[in-house]
Amino acid sequence: MAKHIKDISTKVGLPLIFKSSFDKANRTSSKSFRGPGMAEGLKILEKVKVAYDLPIVTDVHESSQCEAVGKVADIIQIPAFLCRQTDLLVAAAHTGKIINIKKGQFCAPSVMENSAEKIRLAGNPNVMVCERGTMFGYNDLIVDPRNFEWMREANCPVVADITHSLQQPAGKKLDGGGVASGGLRELIPCIARTAVAVGVDGIFMEVHDDPLSAPVDGPTQWPLRHLEELLEELIAIARVTKGKQRLQIDLTPYRD
Repeated sequence: MAKHIKDISTKVGLPLIFKSSFDKANRTSSKSFRGPGMAEGLKILEKVKVAYDLPIVTDVHESSQCEAVGKVADIIQIPAFLCRQTDLLVAAAHTGKIINIKKGQFCAPSVMENSAEKIRLAGNPNVMVCERGTMFGYNDLIVDPRNFEWMREANCPVVADITHSLQQPAGKKLDGGGVASGGLRELIPCIARTAVAVGVDGIFMEVHDDPLSAPVDGPTQWPLRHLEELLEELIAIARVTKGKQRLQIDLTPYRD
């Protein structure tokens, strides 16, 4: 996957940071695949990093993981459910690596100002924040484009997670009982176009060569065969948008 994605990103002229998880500790069901674990997972990520000359981002769930992860990853990601956990944020910050904080599905965008500040107060200025949707009822997420603007108040790069934000948490019943997350894969281009038009600094997306067989987040994996097409469209939008330029509104009376 890393090779194919890099080939495509190089062809269209986009920088790529490869993301994968060694342990999906917050899976909806205990029956769901979690990953190879930290020791083996970091070995795999390091191989990918060296073999394909790619920067790596992966997530941590406990403060004790940060030091080891920081020796391999170029960016450490804080999962959305843990975006306010001070000890975890501080431990991640102490690695000196870039910290990507995902906004909790339960959080207002203003919370990201505080989370980013925790990283800076721990002595690390290298922080970015990521929008991944907001809970809408029990089994759905919505993406509020206003958040892309409001999260800029954290004074750091803003990234849009255009695939996780289309999950339907605990919305899929499993054979034999239990639930897992569903998703709305067909809306990925919609969210991606919106985010790029608003002027985000980067996009986060899950891509798979066989989405229906993906062990994790299958319903929101974007098919590899359509990646180049989507990226080309997003680049075209990015070239013409003025999303990062705040329009100065003149409220003085209009006169002919």
